[in-house]
Amino acid sequence: MTTYIIRRLIIGIIVLLLVTVLVFLLIHLLPGDPLMIYLGNFNPTGQSSMTIEQLDELRHQYGLDRPLPVQYWDWLTDIFRGDLGESISARQPISGLIADAMPRTAYIGIIIFVIGVVGGIFVGILCAIRRGSWMDNTLTTLANIGMTIPTFWLGILFIYFFSYRMGWLPVFGWGGYPWEDFWKSTSHLILPISAVAVGSVAGLARLVRSCMLEVMRTDYVRTAWAKGLRERVILVRHQIKNAMIPVVTALGGAIAGILGGQVFIETVFAIPGMGLLMMSGIFDYDYQVVQAGVLIFGGIIIISNLIVDISWGWLDPRIRLA
Repeated sequence: MTTYIIRRLIIGIIVLLLVTVLVFLLIHLLPGDPLMIYLGNFNPTGQSSMTIEQLDELRHQYGLDRPLPVQYWDWLTDIFRGDLGESISARQPISGLIADAMPRTAYIGIIIFVIGVVGGIFVGILCAIRRGSWMDNTLTTLANIGMTIPTFWLGILFIYFFSYRMGWLPVFGWGGYPWEDFWKSTSHLILPISAVAVGSVAGLARLVRSCMLEVMRTDYVRTAWAKGLRERVILVRHQIKNAMIPVVTALGGAIAGILGGQVFIETVFAIPGMGLLMMSGIFDYDYQVVQAGVLIFGGIIIISNLIVDISWGWLDPRIRLA
């Protein structure tokens, strides 16, 4: 097991480095100058109020005048020293920006993950048990629709109906944490959390339903029925536990989907989290911010996938990860 974990960590680090290289190259290929966007001091004739010498000095200060391989190597060596760099647009250390934004993203992400897992497993098991009934057909249809709706579009619909037309909930913004002001926090988070959780619940419910139906047709389940075991015992000990192996595997991808959904939702609802920080970095050509965000999100996904792989051995003793 230890060898397996070390090997997966090494592979994960290599994949993470390749992703950062790809993102680094793509964002530098975009047309535009981050310093020009930051300055934003163009006159009606379209010329900058700064001299060329001043602009070159500022570009040298941020290392933007160096070749791309040198820029990437400098960034990578700074990461190993614990320095994420300085934001061009905010003129602040990126570590401070992330320390301020990450708790909000983590708080929202944990809530969405819990809702997605609990809701998806419950709905999937209910549909499998009531296969062919009106409840199964209705919930399965809703799950299929929920999987196809883009997260950001659903968030805009929620804003239009529940905020603009009905006036029940705030349009956008961050209401703080529940221990600061429970109702204000809850009212600001209902719509963004619901917009992301719909897809998570729908996708997991479909997977759980398929896995449960497959397990129900196995020989050991039929044997358990023939032995006269109670329905609850068969459901918990034989069906649910064995059906959860593919579900646990999918949870790693679900975390990636939640993080991706939060990027759009935090932008739509103007929540000052990591998603909004990364989107602002992309629009402002703030290379360091985007690189740091990709590094953190990629690390979270790699660690979550490793935890998923280790969980296989607990769910199915036949699996030997070593």
